[in-house]
Amino acid sequence: MPLDQQSAARADRDSLFHPFTSVADHLRDGPTVMAEGRGVRLKDLEGREYLNGMAGLWCVNLGYGRREITEAIAGQSAKLSFFHAFNSMSSEVVIRCAQELLARAPVPMARVFFGASGSDANETQLKLIWYYNNLLGRPKKKKIISRWNAYHGSGVMTASLTGLPGMHTLFDLPMGPVLHVTCPHHYRKSPAGMSEREFSRHLARELQELIEREGPDTIAAFFAEPVMGAGGLIPPPEGYFEAIVPILRKYDVLLVVDEVISGFGRLGTYWGSQRFKIEPDLLTSAKGVTSGYFPMSACFVAPKIWQVIAAESNRAGLFGHGYTYSAHPVGAAAALATLKIIDEESVVANVAKLGPVLQQEMRSAVADHPWVGEVRGAGFMLGIELVQDKVSGAPFPKEQLVGDGCCASSSTGVSSRERSAIRWCLRHPWCSSARSLMRS
Repeated sequence: MPLDQQSAARADRDSLFHPFTSVADHLRDGPTVMAEGRGVRLKDLEGREYLNGMAGLWCVNLGYGRREITEAIAGQSAKLSFFHAFNSMSSEVVIRCAQELLARAPVPMARVFFGASGSDANETQLKLIWYYNNLLGRPKKKKIISRWNAYHGSGVMTASLTGLPGMHTLFDLPMGPVLHVTCPHHYRKSPAGMSEREFSRHLARELQELIEREGPDTIAAFFAEPVMGAGGLIPPPEGYFEAIVPILRKYDVLLVVDEVISGFGRLGTYWGSQRFKIEPDLLTSAKGVTSGYFPMSACFVAPKIWQVIAAESNRAGLFGHGYTYSAHPVGAAAALATLKIIDEESVVANVAKLGPVLQQEMRSAVADHPWVGEVRGAGFMLGIELVQDKVSGAPFPKEQLVGDGCCASSSTGVSSRERSAIRWCLRHPWCSSARSLMRS
């Protein structure tokens, strides 16, 4: 029997351990319980409606209630609900999905490795990097460089890559051979008076000095989101990737582009790599690959890495990595339906057209507010830096949680994020119309 809001809230507090949630706040205030979604709108158990300003959790990019996807899931579940990919096993729908994804890669890629989430995909990338260097006889080349404020997952190693101290404290992280460099946020991190291009060159020098200090023969890879997501919706400063990629190539450091959020159109190009003219050696995708209708991730592996793995396979033996739900046939069916909609409905072109509208309208609406230090973003990713003092840029104390007023609530009617005194974030579904953007 369905639960009403009061009984659902009580049952939730008594039974469910929520991720990324203050336990104390939750036990005091209880949950917001969603009941249904259609298009870009959500409705909770009390009938209140919300504009889905963050696309679920960066993932429901085609909106709720897409029958093409739900019917594909139902049909595949009835036909072949599960099979694995271990020991050369496969299924036809998974094979087609791999082909379709490779055909859409931003640069030529050799293979796709499937998983169930962005976190497990980045764990796969880490193991591939170490495996690759071991096959090449480079046992010391194992250190990974990430950036403060980056988000690459919540596993032990992926949370170590993640540059958010709140994900390290009390978990004894980071661990392993992980190094962090400065967050490329011009507003907060640039020395006074530096232009964006000067700041990019400054960050490139920092990266080069770190590699030389640690020893190029020890640095294996550099992880980067095209636009930083959970760390604050931070686009790179002008000339950033142009400045750092040559350094990575000089020292034979693999470039891993984390497109879990930006992939499949969020920035107005199919991949964030295309928007910033990046050529990844490894690319991580998830979320939008099924529009959030089924848990799935895909790691793209460049030819130079695959060729080493294939050439050394007889000597190395079994490739000892994978997950029960790697290459899930139902996920593959959901992905194929999603990719078809993206193509047929020109979804990426819609983001390219409306993204600048979203950015400009938000700047016009709030940039002069005394609490707004910066409005930033790209495509359908938008962040607002909240400040206590507009002139100095001083942030509010974190304990004030000023951003709480901008989170999902019946008063705003907009589902957004961030419970923070620092920033407020929007990540619209790609099917958003100009009207829904203006409402937000």
